[in-house]
Amino acid sequence: MRKIVALLFSILAFGTTGFSQELKVTPSTLTLNIGQSQKLTAQIIDENGKTTEGRSFAYYSTKRRALSADSTGLITAHLAGEYSVIVISPGEDGSRLRSTINVLINHPPIARVEIEESPSQIFEGTTIPIKVNVFDELNFLRNDINVSFHTNKPSVVSFDVFGNLTAEGVGKATISAEAEGIKGSVNINVIESPISRIQLSSDAIAARTGDVFHFNTSVLDKKGNVIENAPLHYSFVGVSDNIEYSASGLIKQDGRFVADIPGMYTIMVKSGQFAAQKTVKITPRNVSRKIEVVGHGSVSNKHTSDFWIWEGVDGRDYAVTGTWGADGTAYFWDVTDPSNVYKIDSIKVDARTVNDVKVSKDGTICVISREGASNRKNGIVILDVKDPKNVSVISTFTENLTGGVHNVFIDKGIVYALSAGRKYYMVDINDPLKPHIVGEFELETVGHSIHDVWIENGIAYSSNWTDGIQLVDVGNGIAGGTHQKPVRFASYAYPSGANHASFPFHSPTGKFYVIGGDEKFPYGLDPDGDKPGRAAGFLHFIDFTDLENPEEVASFEIPMMGSHNYWVDGETLYAAFYNGGVRVVDLSGELMGDLYKQGREIAWIVPEDPNGYVKNAPFTWGAQLHKGHVFYSDWNSGLWSAKVAPAKPDPTKVEIK
Repeated sequence: MRKIVALLFSILAFGTTGFSQELKVTPSTLTLNIGQSQKLTAQIIDENGKTTEGRSFAYYSTKRRALSADSTGLITAHLAGEYSVIVISPGEDGSRLRSTINVLINHPPIARVEIEESPSQIFEGTTIPIKVNVFDELNFLRNDINVSFHTNKPSVVSFDVFGNLTAEGVGKATISAEAEGIKGSVNINVIESPISRIQLSSDAIAARTGDVFHFNTSVLDKKGNVIENAPLHYSFVGVSDNIEYSASGLIKQDGRFVADIPGMYTIMVKSGQFAAQKTVKITPRNVSRKIEVVGHGSVSNKHTSDFWIWEGVDGRDYAVTGTWGADGTAYFWDVTDPSNVYKIDSIKVDARTVNDVKVSKDGTICVISREGASNRKNGIVILDVKDPKNVSVISTFTENLTGGVHNVFIDKGIVYALSAGRKYYMVDINDPLKPHIVGEFELETVGHSIHDVWIENGIAYSSNWTDGIQLVDVGNGIAGGTHQKPVRFASYAYPSGANHASFPFHSPTGKFYVIGGDEKFPYGLDPDGDKPGRAAGFLHFIDFTDLENPEEVASFEIPMMGSHNYWVDGETLYAAFYNGGVRVVDLSGELMGDLYKQGREIAWIVPEDPNGYVKNAPFTWGAQLHKGHVFYSDWNSGLWSAKVAPAKPDPTKVEIK
């Protein structure tokens, strides 16, 4: 959960106190061009119109990547759009005055329109989409511009309103795309079509919902020769087995198809005036299993944050949980018997939030993060957990980390610690009494920020909000990086800009996915209220098999519920979905489309506690599988354990062959 989110909602909760003072900011509204800066002037005006001296002011941009604001009130425009700057003035009595300034950042003028490379020859009677890229004077790719299409010979080619070109007759023509008076043009050559027939084949004729078909098309001439690069268009129609649900699925223009609902589906492919089709049968996935609560370690007097389960040096199983917005306490638990989860120790540090907790692979060292320290020296605390019943502080490390550490990760004696939501430092703790920085990683993009980092096989998977998922070599060797000199080698950013966590998944199919999760609070968040919280956002499955061309191929989205942290074991995902509890998801086979609609959810469980910090208000933070049990922490109720029933053979299961 982002520190800025909590801060802003805290601001909203306090509001403007009293009626005798006003926070006045000049100018009250502002219009800027990209690259321009403007200084805001803030004053406290009393009821007599006089300025109150000695007050401090803080300036916060609601979109730092687009509009930055420094401590002096200087704001700088980076990306076009409409944004806000919140100005706060705290009083000695704990009250806050607040004002919001709306800022409009203008788009630069359009500089050029480029039509992507089109085929040197187009067959008469075929239709192809024309892709256009529009760039402004700052070389930003603009997707918000209406483009019109034109041809100098309508008898040769024509356009629909969506930019699809149809080859009407043999001949040559010039086509153009225009945006705000700027044009781009290419020449088109339409030839007589050699197509005689189309053959469509697939790797199966029956499968379950969620299984991916691969359809192959051969376009042939009159002599039976294959015509390369003939334009193809795939589509499908379906009839559901259940009258309560409409048939649905997804087909890609490379011939991949997946169905969400059981039924009969006919896949069609067309090239010019020729077409072919094939019908397949889809059966239910049938992966549902029961899940039951096994144990509960209650925390009802404060919010619980993240947790970690590990096997101790004595062979017993333990857990550590953090706390959020409280008094800097971390709790230690014995979970050897998942039905009897109980506290064995606690550590209290100078912090309001212990957001993240991690334990070394050998079970001897625990690192906890600190935010909101009274002396503003946050950083990390290194703990000796060889005996989890008698935890002790080994050392505290704050160098370059005073702005607060939201998340950490331990790998081979190196702690990857986030610094003020901007970068992460590599801290060597091989001698835990003498931790020291050996490396760092930070993006160079405007307004960049980071929420989390996960290390696996020498690769750091960092979650960078708008900049998306970053893959960084910190010792794997794939790009020559080390933890002293990290090297970024792949990345993917999805449109929501809310990349909060990332987790790698190497599928037995040979595919390499990275799961990126959103975090959003569109309904608001009241940390100290008595109402259940609600979140939004979902999981994005990015196929990184081709590192240079990552592709978002699937999603897992539950309506009105938002994702947080998650864990993959084998081909099963254990995902915390805040007010949606824990969701257990089948990741077997190739992934494509809407995994939730496909019936891939194996089980779900919602932790409702009548004695919770907020009663019966599930807000699940994270989930982890350990020795066959699912452990999960909940913001309002502490630490839980559950058990998923074993899978039963499905006599109706149909495998792709």
